[in-house]
Order: sequence, then structure tokens, then C-alpha cells
Amino acid sequence: MVPHLTTALNGQLLDLEKRMLAAMPQIEHWFRSQWQEYASPFYASVDLRNAGFKLAPVDTNLFPGGFNNLNPEFLSLSVQAAQVAVEKICPEARRLLIIPENHTRNTFYLRNVYELSNIMRAAGLDVRIGSISPEITAITRLETHDGHSIVLEPVVREKNRIMLKQSTLDGVTYEAFDSCAVLLNNDLSGGIPPILEHLEQNLIPPLHAGWSTRRKSQHFAAYNRVVDEFSTLLDIDPWILNPYFDTCGEVDFHARTGEECLAQKVEELLHKIKLKYAEYGITQEPFVIVKADAGTYGMGIMTVKSPDDVRDLNRKTRNKMSVVKEGLQVSEVIIQEGVYTFESINDAVAEPVVYMMDHFVIGGFYRVHTGRAVDENLNAPGMHFVPLAFEKSCSLPDCAGKPDAPPNRFYAYGVVARLALLAAAIELEEQDPLNQ
Repeated sequence: MVPHLTTALNGQLLDLEKRMLAAMPQIEHWFRSQWQEYASPFYASVDLRNAGFKLAPVDTNLFPGGFNNLNPEFLSLSVQAAQVAVEKICPEARRLLIIPENHTRNTFYLRNVYELSNIMRAAGLDVRIGSISPEITAITRLETHDGHSIVLEPVVREKNRIMLKQSTLDGVTYEAFDSCAVLLNNDLSGGIPPILEHLEQNLIPPLHAGWSTRRKSQHFAAYNRVVDEFSTLLDIDPWILNPYFDTCGEVDFHARTGEECLAQKVEELLHKIKLKYAEYGITQEPFVIVKADAGTYGMGIMTVKSPDDVRDLNRKTRNKMSVVKEGLQVSEVIIQEGVYTFESINDAVAEPVVYMMDHFVIGGFYRVHTGRAVDENLNAPGMHFVPLAFEKSCSLPDCAGKPDAPPNRFYAYGVVARLALLAAAIELEEQDPLNQ
């Protein structure tokens, strides 16, 4: 079941939580039937925004990089979920090769790799970390920010397999390593490297889950369908769980082409949101988020409250919007309904990030930013993380209790995160080259 954490649900979301608690058996049965039809991603994280009148995912990451921010007391949840996930993909697996991102100077990211490898070892696997970075030409030990270390080894390819050669570091011999499965913690923003193409090993997640091919708009199109079906089950307005979105596919921020297309789409989306706000008596000002349709790390994002905001952008903003991770140029953007976050920690704006492995919620954290407002992206320099505070009981919500009783507060978050996970499963199946 979903673990539970202490958080705030108020206003309209209290009614939503009441409905979810009343329908919990039907919800869980519905999820079970969906997972019989679709294969869950190996792991994922979902960024949620809680506006009080709306609870919605705003991003789903299929290569999560924050395992170091999870509450260590609940490591057992991750280990059990990892065992289930591995058994589904490669039941005979004894060895696992993890391939991380190339940015080896980010010591916080390295701490994530350290934690992820610990989870997989505890799940019963012999784990090594292999790098495809051109900077790693020999076995290398790297330190995390808090005194731990990981050993990176250069990956080599032999025919249709990738492996590690025997090597020595600090007087210790590391034997050659050939694994059944390869776990990517590298989102392939820079494209698919030839060394990973056409492997006979199980590559998880698959290559088409990477940002070289994946699009946020495809994910949210799948999420639209998931939420429509789920909302019928609960008899609610799907908009409460779902941000409107649109796309603009031919934007060049440097050449200043596509600006009018973008402004028109922004105007249309703001009008749709205003109608919903009026329907529900919401007094806040509607806004949208314009961001690259592919990519992560909070790059290429801006908050927009008027179509004029995207006309005649200044040079600084055009530069910020034109490039994402790995220096890739942005030509496709998604215009997404902005969802306020009215959660805070010590007066700083916060948003929950929920982590899942297979189809199980294993934990999460709050992304907190002291320098950002309730209508801004929090995935930006200056953010910090606070592990979500779990209740002692991690098995069942108290259906007889009040919706805001401590054991129940996280149930809605876990449900919405799993809806996004299911959308990712559908998205991956539909985008699989073997199904084209």
C-alpha cells in the first residue's frame, strides 16, 4: 500500500480526499486492473502542486535523481519494490550495471547514485557503476558531499553487450563484470550514444524513455485519458487533478520566430483557465508555465500571466529559454496550466515530489525554495529538500477517520502520483519503436 506522510489538504481537496477514502477499495482494484494491462516503469518521480482547489502533477521524471533525499527510515519500501521490479524484468538477474549521468562534479547527484546502488544491493544484486562519460577513461573513485564515495568504471562494448573490464584501484582488483540488466540513471538529454544501441541485455528504462525522443506533451496526452477514466470512477471534475496544456512546435527564441504562435496559444489557454476559475469561484490570477517539451533540471522554464509576456522577450530571457541540459536548442515548447502551490515549510514555498519503484510509492520529499513565489518553478538553483514526514503506520488509511487525520493526509498524493505513473506506462508502450 501507499505510505502516508504529514501534509496539508484543505478546501476543495478535503472533499476530494473524502471521495478517495470512501472509494479506496474501488480505486485500488482499478489500479490493479490497469497494472495487468500496462507494464509499470522501473522507477519514476512525480512533481505535484497542491493549490487547495487543485492537486495535479506538473512533471514526471523517468530517471529520478533524488534517492538521497528520501527518508532513510523507509529504505525497506524501496528494497521490496526493487525486488518486485527486477523479478518482472530479469528474474534470473544476479548482477546489475548502473549507468549514471555524465556530470560527475555534482556531488549531490553522486550521493543519489550511491543511495540507488545501495537499494539495488539490498534487493540482492551485485551492483557496479559504469560510466559512458568521455571524462572517465580509467577506474575512478569520486567523493560525495557528505563523505561517501562511489567507484566509476569505464564501460566497454563487446558485440551486443556492454561490460566492465578487470581493473585495479587502491590495491583492490575489480573483476570483469557482465550483467544481465543495465539500469540507466541517465536521461539521455544529449541523444542516444551508440554504445547503448541494439544491446541484447535488458536496458531499463528503455532508450525511448530518454529525453532525446520523449516529449512532455505525449505524457500529458496520456495523462488526460487516465484522469478522464479515473474521474468517472470518482464522479469528479477531471480538471481538479489535471492541468490544461497545449504545444507550440516551431519556436526559435534566438531568431524570434514562433512568438506570435506562442502568444496565441497562451491567450487561449489562459481563457480556458479563467472560465474554470470563475466556475469554482477562485480569485487567484490564472497563469501558465512555458517550458521545453523535452528536458529536465528546471531549465528553459518561465511563468506567464499574459500573452504579452512572451512577445518581445528580452535577451536574457530568450537566452534562458533557448537552451536546456546538454546545451540542446529548444524548438518545441509545452504551455501548461500553472498550478499554485500553497504548501510551505518555515515560510518557504514547497512542493511534494513522490518517488515510485515499479507501481509502489516508496517515499518522497518536499522541494523547498526560499527565493521563489507560489506561482514559480521551484526546480532552480537555491532549492533544498526536506524528506516527507511519514506516519508510523504505512499500510492502510483510516477510512473511518476524518480526511485530514494524520494517516490519511498522503493518500491523495499517492493516488495522483500513481495516475501519472500509469500515464507514463501508457506513453512508453505507445512510443515503443517495436509497436510503431
